[in-house]
Amino acid sequence: MHGICHIEIPTTDANKSKEFYGRIFGWEFEDGLGGEYVTFKPPEGVGGGFDKERKPCTDGVAIYIEVEDIESKLTEIEGAGGKKLVPKTKISDEYGYYAMFLDPVGNSVGLWSKK
Repeated sequence: MHGICHIEIPTTDANKSKEFYGRIFGWEFEDGLGGEYVTFKPPEGVGGGFDKERKPCTDGVAIYIEVEDIESKLTEIEGAGGKKLVPKTKISDEYGYYAMFLDPVGNSVGLWSKK
């Protein structure tokens, strides 16, 4: 009952955010809710929207996107205009690995993988 049900990612350019997250993670989008508000739906997990009312940042709440292969995903991210902030880093045998990147509009976002 009290699970996370919606995530908003700040953006200065909804089209740039759609292009990036669609290309890298395969998310689908719906335009038109509340003017320039764009909603997204990942193949799995919680959906949300791109929020032009808030500024992109690197020091707010962190979201992590589960991927199969962190290193190959970081390569894709850099090729699509993102920037690696933290390379693949082991958390523990039990909790796997993480990395952080900067999206093209300036948000810090995490990646997570068991291997």
